[in-house]
Amino acid sequence: MKLLYSIFTLMLFSQISFAQSKGQVLDRNSRGIEGAFVLQNYKGAHYHTDRNGNFTIEKLATGDTLRVNALGYETVTRVIKNLDTDLTFALTQRFISLNEVVIAPDIDALHIFADVNLMTNPVNNSQELLRTVPGLVIGQHAGGGKAEQIFLRGFDIDHGTDIALSVNGMPVNMVSHAHGQGYADMHWVTPEAIESINFGKGPYFAERGDFNTAGFVDFKLKDRLNNNLVRFELGQFDTQRILGMYNVLDQKDHSAWISTEYISTDGPFESPQNFKRINLMGRYAGQLENNDRIGFTATYFKSSWDASGQIPQRAIDQGIISRFGAIDDTEGGATSRMNLQMEYTKNIDENSFVKTMAYYSEYDFELYSNFTFFLEDSINGDQIKQKEARQLFGGTAEYNRYFDLGENRLLFQLGGGLRNDQTIDSELSHTVNRITTLDSLKLGNINQTNTNAYANLDFTFGKWKVNPGLRFDYFEFDYYDKLLPTYRTQTENKSIVSPKLNFQYNYSSNLQLYLNTGKGFHSNDTRVVVAQNGKDILPAAYGADLGAIWKPAPKLIVNAALWTLYLDQEFVYVGDAGIVEPGGKTERRGVDLSVRYQPLKWLYADVDVNYTFARSVDDPEGANYIPLAPDFTVMGGLSAMFENGLYAALRVRHIDDRPANEDNSIVAIGYTVVDFNMGYQWKSIELGLKIQNLLDVEWNETQFATETRLAGEAAPVEEITFTPGTPFMATAVVTYRF
Repeated sequence: MKLLYSIFTLMLFSQISFAQSKGQVLDRNSRGIEGAFVLQNYKGAHYHTDRNGNFTIEKLATGDTLRVNALGYETVTRVIKNLDTDLTFALTQRFISLNEVVIAPDIDALHIFADVNLMTNPVNNSQELLRTVPGLVIGQHAGGGKAEQIFLRGFDIDHGTDIALSVNGMPVNMVSHAHGQGYADMHWVTPEAIESINFGKGPYFAERGDFNTAGFVDFKLKDRLNNNLVRFELGQFDTQRILGMYNVLDQKDHSAWISTEYISTDGPFESPQNFKRINLMGRYAGQLENNDRIGFTATYFKSSWDASGQIPQRAIDQGIISRFGAIDDTEGGATSRMNLQMEYTKNIDENSFVKTMAYYSEYDFELYSNFTFFLEDSINGDQIKQKEARQLFGGTAEYNRYFDLGENRLLFQLGGGLRNDQTIDSELSHTVNRITTLDSLKLGNINQTNTNAYANLDFTFGKWKVNPGLRFDYFEFDYYDKLLPTYRTQTENKSIVSPKLNFQYNYSSNLQLYLNTGKGFHSNDTRVVVAQNGKDILPAAYGADLGAIWKPAPKLIVNAALWTLYLDQEFVYVGDAGIVEPGGKTERRGVDLSVRYQPLKWLYADVDVNYTFARSVDDPEGANYIPLAPDFTVMGGLSAMFENGLYAALRVRHIDDRPANEDNSIVAIGYTVVDFNMGYQWKSIELGLKIQNLLDVEWNETQFATETRLAGEAAPVEEITFTPGTPFMATAVVTYRF
């Protein structure tokens, strides 16, 4: 009997033909979709597409069923009737379905959490772009034109000291900035131009260097618009926004678009903000022979504003001003940035390619602030001016090579880059009413260069993926201090080596475990470096994440992680005072939890919960709090998207009370804010309504423990100074697509 069964089985399988087959997954514009998932039912095997949408099946058999899906696209299923079947799959965009989320060794499942946010809650301003990153909190405190203050993983990152922000790989952070190290102004990005968001937390990525301690965020621009659009927004407080986005070239292998954006508002303050911003963006993307790709991006941004500044609580308690009043309403500023960028991907063969990118920026910045009022100068006040003109250029190159090792695979990456920042007349001055300069506190030229190289290995075998990496960075710091009596360029240099080692284990198609470890750093301001004579100027950061990405149900995905991060030093150049503040050694430990759930076809729920324990290592217990480090944050909401064009979303942001100084004797009060938006799209017309602070709660957007003195006060007082958060604010939106 066993002999007959063996003969029957042999005869059955002898009728099945096998072959190695190649295929491609395309979108409606015949562009390859990267990261699409291909499931082969016959073997239970799965594959994912490369950067050009290509995939290879080692053993394709007649009778196999291939199921292809990608986030935000309709799923396609095809039965293989013969081995000559065309394996080109064209996917149609659709409402996002968490059914399509796949957890596999070659897929970065973590970025899906931000992509779901972006797809279910389209953003209409550059501030909201950052809020799509799980656990990231922002605050504005200077009239809308200043870069946002950022909080992540127990860091008061200020404007970018410990998070690396980039757009298509071009850095946003400004080193040795007039207002402080790592200043990252995202306002030159039109949010509707963003295709996807890549992010990571911790210093675990060899291709990411300066500022990548708490994490990184890279925004990818669209290569092609789905349609042309014109958008008008009209809101309270004399708020207007006009946006136009147009395809100027829409061919299979070549596309180009331009966008124009204008924003103005007076804000809720008693002294109008007079805020005005213009953004111009343009991008070309082309596919050349051999699937080589090339892209060009050009942007221009300019804004100006007035600000009411941070106000002390006692001034409100004493009836001197209201919550939306000002002690010095002559604060404000102006800034601009022009960017040129080119990317080119050259395919060497089926298993290797080279990616290159080059960029150039011109940047101007001028900011007037008054944080202490009459503390230092009881007659003229303490207003300061921070100003700089900057040229920034750089580039990166990365070689990628895949090696097939039977059923296993190895990816080798070797890359490097160069960045040079040159500023003229980086200035800190004592001023009055933005007009009169009383004295110069800092004035000089900065020339800072970073060269780097890195190597990565991604070895996938069975259910495991191991990623060792090594990065080398070398910095040159030159500063010409124009306030010295004689000419002298102060020069220092420093290098640092940053090893990484990451593990990933795919227990099943629904559960991925990971352990990330690595060393990172953030550079210090050139003025800090020369002041410290080159000592302790590249403080190292050591971190580890232990986590899991779990899909317990078809429409539920969860990410949970335990993490720790230790910093050797937190030197910061305080641009407001022109001084160096060493923060000493610090440690942070925390828990991250993110959940995305789709209980109904049209309903989406998300929540991000983050807890952090952050302390200074060198200070005694009770006096070792890290000022303004958030210890508990919650962000989430519900989104409804109906096929008839109706949509709505309710969003909640919560940040708990947190210490504002080292002994927690001054507390920054937490807040809970609810936002709401809804709209209806009918054919080419879309009508919408956005409401910020739906419940009209009083909340403080940014807070600081600051020693200040008001006019006529005999002695200074240290207490909370803050910028009030936006009250109830409604904005109507009309969009026409064509």
